[in-house]
Amino acid sequence: MRPTVRATLGALALILAVPASAAADDLVVGGKPVRLSQSPWAVALASHQRFGNRRSGQFCGGVLVGHATVVTAAHCLGREVLGLPWQEVKDLRVVVGRNNLTSKGGQEIKIANVWVNPHYNSWTNEGDMAVITLQKRVPNQPIQIARPNDSVYDPGAAARVYGWGDMTGDGSYASRLRSAKVNVLRDAVCTQAYPGSADGTYKATSMLCAGELKGGRDACQGDSGGPLVVRGQLVGLVSWGTGCGRVGSPGVYTRASALLPAVLEHGAD
Repeated sequence: MRPTVRATLGALALILAVPASAAADDLVVGGKPVRLSQSPWAVALASHQRFGNRRSGQFCGGVLVGHATVVTAAHCLGREVLGLPWQEVKDLRVVVGRNNLTSKGGQEIKIANVWVNPHYNSWTNEGDMAVITLQKRVPNQPIQIARPNDSVYDPGAAARVYGWGDMTGDGSYASRLRSAKVNVLRDAVCTQAYPGSADGTYKATSMLCAGELKGGRDACQGDSGGPLVVRGQLVGLVSWGTGCGRVGSPGVYTRASALLPAVLEHGAD
């Protein structure tokens, strides 16, 4: 999830952290599989060239916000994740309508244009956003971006984060899209957790804090660019954080309302 720790493995994980002494049962893994009809706007960024064929070449998440427009994290398209400039990844694709990454369902769509926020700061993690224009429109239903000051951003709002990924923390990646429950937290929680260090700096104007105060459910390794959703609206993109589900280290998301100007300017629809 975070650029320097969570995103580098290029695979999504929704981890439910438990004490080390807990039994290794189903409670160790956060989230559960979801159907395509529940999340038609959840998409995967993929490159077979860079990440192989087993899981459709998936390396990050994304969100369909228009029939030809996808938003994701800026760092997903950076050299740290891809190993080279995104322009040199010849088979960069967006996978739409494929909940099971080992299947042939849905479509792998070529990219017409990419806008990566030129003001993205990899030290503070501020401005972690990118807009992708697909080469063709898709029929899948996009999700609405929550407007500024909407109550869906209020602390305590029940949210869901979506992703594909490591189910055990040891490289056992899920084939099917999964979703985990988290709560929107007060900005003060993340301000205290991330006042400014090598981990990043929390900026309430452009970031959103979500997770569990006592630790627990959280997006994790490589979950970057995936959606945080409240009441059917996009409120955030998985961006960064320290560890996975740690007490005092909640997940930080790019605030969805900060995406609106970029989507209006660079989106296709």
